[in-house]
Amino acid sequence: MGSPGKSPGDEEDVAWDSPAPAGLPVQASMAASDISKSSRGRRHSSSASSSSISANRDQSPGSNGRRTRPSVTSVAASLPTVREMHDRRNTSQSSLTVPPIHQSSVSSDETVVSTKKALTNFQKVAARDPRVEENRLRKLSLCKREYSQQKAVYERLVDWADSSYGNFGKQILSLFSTSRRRPPLPSKCELLELANHYYPARANLKVQVCDFGLGRAERTETTLGQIEEYWQSKPDWVDVRWIHAPLGLGLTHSSVEDIFLHDGQPGREFENGGAPEWPYLETEILNMRSHQNFQEMRDVYMILSNLKELDEELDQCSFKNDENSSLQSDIDWRAGHLGVTANYWNLVASDMPWSLDEGLAMGILGPMEGLQPIGRQIDRQALSIHPFFKDSHLVRNVFRCFHRSDGIVLTLSPMAGVNFLDKKMNQHLCEPVHAIFENENAFAPGYIFSAFADQGTSTWHRRTAEWFVTYLITEVGTTPHAQRQGYNAPELDTAYQSIIQDLKRRRHAPWKKNETVKLVRDYLACVDELTTVKMICQKQVELFKGMQQDVRKFETEDNRARRTPDNSNGESMTERVKWALNLVRSRHDSIEKLLVDAR
Repeated sequence: MGSPGKSPGDEEDVAWDSPAPAGLPVQASMAASDISKSSRGRRHSSSASSSSISANRDQSPGSNGRRTRPSVTSVAASLPTVREMHDRRNTSQSSLTVPPIHQSSVSSDETVVSTKKALTNFQKVAARDPRVEENRLRKLSLCKREYSQQKAVYERLVDWADSSYGNFGKQILSLFSTSRRRPPLPSKCELLELANHYYPARANLKVQVCDFGLGRAERTETTLGQIEEYWQSKPDWVDVRWIHAPLGLGLTHSSVEDIFLHDGQPGREFENGGAPEWPYLETEILNMRSHQNFQEMRDVYMILSNLKELDEELDQCSFKNDENSSLQSDIDWRAGHLGVTANYWNLVASDMPWSLDEGLAMGILGPMEGLQPIGRQIDRQALSIHPFFKDSHLVRNVFRCFHRSDGIVLTLSPMAGVNFLDKKMNQHLCEPVHAIFENENAFAPGYIFSAFADQGTSTWHRRTAEWFVTYLITEVGTTPHAQRQGYNAPELDTAYQSIIQDLKRRRHAPWKKNETVKLVRDYLACVDELTTVKMICQKQVELFKGMQQDVRKFETEDNRARRTPDNSNGESMTERVKWALNLVRSRHDSIEKLLVDAR
């Protein structure tokens, strides 16, 4: 396919020269589905809907025993909407002469172009206000000093860890030569700050709350320590509230999803897309991370988790700022039930991305079934042989969606890498992982909010949680790809095809010392990576096949009940799933052919 013409804003790339910092998302996992909630004798008195909880809480602390805090509804109602802020900006700048394409951040029509329609509406996808990008980069630059400080501590820590002596002779030599002495370990205070930089305490994790209503959308950043407040109710103007928490499989993940589902009535069930007795959607996502950031996170975890002198302070800080009424007690109960300790390192372990070679493609995993790191050293992947991917690392993360009948959607995933491949990927990889949500050109969840930032639910085929979950999982579940940016970067299958050709060429090249060993290693790594990608694609194909049956059932039920679409011109759930299924099936077939070619 030919590349689209150059779009506005392509003339000059904005440089971001700081290495990838690292603070990352979190942990945790799915609740043990075979455990009866009624037998626990804990938490709330009932599974009342969020509207009834909100009504009680406005009058008194209520029967739930929750702390009295400002109502989310009242706070949200007092904030200016995205459209109001947009109008104010235009009014204040009306005296300026600006080219038409730069007069607003994104026009209403542009914001609703989905990936499914990206190539036929490419100018709308690619045309972005450079002032918005400048704003974002200005925020990112604030992280540079903090990262530089932490990177210096990290390097000293790695020097200390790598200088362990293997025999008595080296220790004797170190007594007479300063150059052979082991570097000092950074101070305890520095190590505690380093741990919290790469693995934030659970209560301090950044959580995104996105509200969508008719012609209106708002986004709020909060913390995991306040997350329960936001799913008790939503403002009256909101059709769907989306809460995204960067949690991977583990104790915290299980507790968060369990409390969320307990605090409201379930939505319509995805019986075929989900699992037996667990009608919620989940998939495994492939995304690109900076190889350097991946190595740093692995080093910090593997080294600091063995320094027992840090454990007490780290354990105390895990929930220091927690204001939830149930989360910490639920995690403690769950840890006791599973026979594990809810300490700092157990809780943050799932922040680590999973490498492709660390386990098979997922099934339904519980809180104790997440993949574990094989070792500290991260080998470069065969994918990095391709020049475009030389500094990147293809990783995998679980992405889970939960929805309730009150229109509140919860998604959990530690995914914090690049989903959309484009020519600026190396710049995207260098951005702080905790700020990636704001980069709609790189991160799929960030794009999804911006897609509806101006018009809210006005363009939705149905203004329901089920429609939004379908849109969300079809956008996220089909990544990584270069479709949104008009294929100005190689797709994964194209890159691997080039790598296989290179391996064949090297097989027939003149003999070189150690080249045979390197060739065999690269070949085996390539086959392993392709095998894992194929298995993940196969799981995604099965997911979308099941969802096809579910959304057809939903639409049949709606037609029988004479529930007309809210916007007949919007993409239906059936159309979304059909597009996603075709995309991942095509990728699966391409990877399968490459495996045959490689073998």
